[in-house]
Amino acid sequence: MTLQSKLPQVGTNIFTLMTSLSLENQAINLGQGFPDFSPDGKLIELVHRAMLDGHNQYPAMSGVPALRQQIAAKIHTLYGRKYDPDTEITVTSGATQALMASILALVKPGDEVIVIEPFYDLYLPAIQLAGGIPIIVPMLAPSKEHPSYRVDWQRLSDAISPRTQLMILNFPHNPTGIIMQPADLDALESILQKSKCLLLCDEVYEHITFDAQPHHSVSSRPALAQRAVVVSSFGKTYHVTGWKIGYCSAPAAIMAEIRKVHQFTVFTVSSPMQIALAEFMKDESTYQTLAAFYQKRRDFLATELAATAFKPLPSQGTFFLLADYSDISEMPENEFARWLTTEHKVGVIPVCAFYQNPQDQASNHQQVRFCFAKKDQTLSDALERLKRI
Repeated sequence: MTLQSKLPQVGTNIFTLMTSLSLENQAINLGQGFPDFSPDGKLIELVHRAMLDGHNQYPAMSGVPALRQQIAAKIHTLYGRKYDPDTEITVTSGATQALMASILALVKPGDEVIVIEPFYDLYLPAIQLAGGIPIIVPMLAPSKEHPSYRVDWQRLSDAISPRTQLMILNFPHNPTGIIMQPADLDALESILQKSKCLLLCDEVYEHITFDAQPHHSVSSRPALAQRAVVVSSFGKTYHVTGWKIGYCSAPAAIMAEIRKVHQFTVFTVSSPMQIALAEFMKDESTYQTLAAFYQKRRDFLATELAATAFKPLPSQGTFFLLADYSDISEMPENEFARWLTTEHKVGVIPVCAFYQNPQDQASNHQQVRFCFAKKDQTLSDALERLKRI
């Protein structure tokens, strides 16, 4: 039998490969983005209680009403946008499923979808499965004058055509760690005045921004929110990535289409976890203190890396930090990441993995991504190894 692949260019992703390589070499894995510590014990207790109380059968397709109400209240408090929890918020099987369902619902064959590079690896396969055409807009890479990545808004504006159906934004940004500023939202509003394209906003790190800089959600701007799907993640917020629970918010007409796809992919999401999360997030400190929690780890990693041969780049948000290794090696990023994992026993992710063509010279800036969502001891042990290079 001959089988024609719908995704012929997709193989095992870089996160799985580098995690396997870390395990094989007994390396400390600072590559894949998940915490190596447990969630709050109270949250675990709430899940247990929900199970004992009988919340073990199918919940509502769109999510437990109490959880959707808490999500709506949080968004209104933080960003000023009122979403109807009954028609405009859906609980999903992780942010991954929210993104996939949104793209499959909104993109038709032949539609163009603008993606800012570097980008999370889900976006292109999802667009291809929907029959869409990805239009890649590279960021401006760091330089001596500008130490962080930047969005080239003029180039993004030039990429919009009559066939543009969707634009995917990811801020706080993985992997670069940059965040949106009010001026960026101003630029986006201006660019979209002459376009009917929709927005898909991956904001899973919304609660992890540093140096007293707030997250500027697209949902905080009415002109943008009326055309936007905004996605977030309980896994990133509450250190429970394995639970795979996220959510998306959007105007009712858009959400109705997303729910059609959601219904026939996962239908619904784990009952006891939703009940527990609805109760847990009533305490705003459970997410309002997250930035300070991670900033201590970012500061520690950045300070200690600066004492090595690596040159850390600024991280404004997420739990990732990029570092330049040009003083160590001229190897391409993929090769360097493997060398670091096998020879020095610290696993990282090459930044080129977030580019459409990882092998191209334009995709290699001699940078790797470190994840600092780790225990203090894990970071300390990794840094001791890096200091020997």
